[in-house]
Amino acid sequence: MIDIEKLKFDENGLIPAVVVDAFSKKVLTVAYMNKQSLEISMEKGLTCFYSRSRKELWLKGETSGNYQHIVSITADCDMDALTVVVEKDGPACHTGTDTCFTNDVWKSDERHEFNIEGLYDLLVGRKKDKPEGSYTTYLFEKGIDKILKKVGEESTEVIIAGKANDKKETIYEIADLAYHVMVLMVEMGISVEDIQKELASRHVIDHKVKQEKMTK
Repeated sequence: MIDIEKLKFDENGLIPAVVVDAFSKKVLTVAYMNKQSLEISMEKGLTCFYSRSRKELWLKGETSGNYQHIVSITADCDMDALTVVVEKDGPACHTGTDTCFTNDVWKSDERHEFNIEGLYDLLVGRKKDKPEGSYTTYLFEKGIDKILKKVGEESTEVIIAGKANDKKETIYEIADLAYHVMVLMVEMGISVEDIQKELASRHVIDHKVKQEKMTK
């Protein structure tokens, strides 16, 4: 751990803090901290910033309840900027959106960003709008039994491909399984964050078990 005295605050005594969601890895907001707000953040384990417009400290979530619980704070190589990884209690933006970064400026026609959250949102849209001719629409219209049947079938395909030690086919079948599992998640109202939190809790447990084995 570095001494915060080594951090380079600007002429106004501030340092930019890029706040990132611990689960989705989305950039939630960019705010500023001074030494005092950084110390409060570290003491409380909650993000505390300095408002340049109001000229005062503000604890994120103090009025809205949307606290940001700090997982880690990391300085860049120049020691003049911070990344703050958080678990949030609610929307990061004062407008009520999950992140402050919602206004597209430019997008490539050739390259496309993919993430699990984006796929999940697409499936939620399919369930809501049910566009005609969509396979996903077909699954939602058939209901839980059909979805579960497909999950079972795709699980079997993964086993067959894996048993054959066919890496390419196994990747293909795992992708199919992941898609159908996500359809099941949407059908049951299970979010990506729900799964991430469950996996994170198991990681902590697994880490503790390993430590116990090492001490015996």
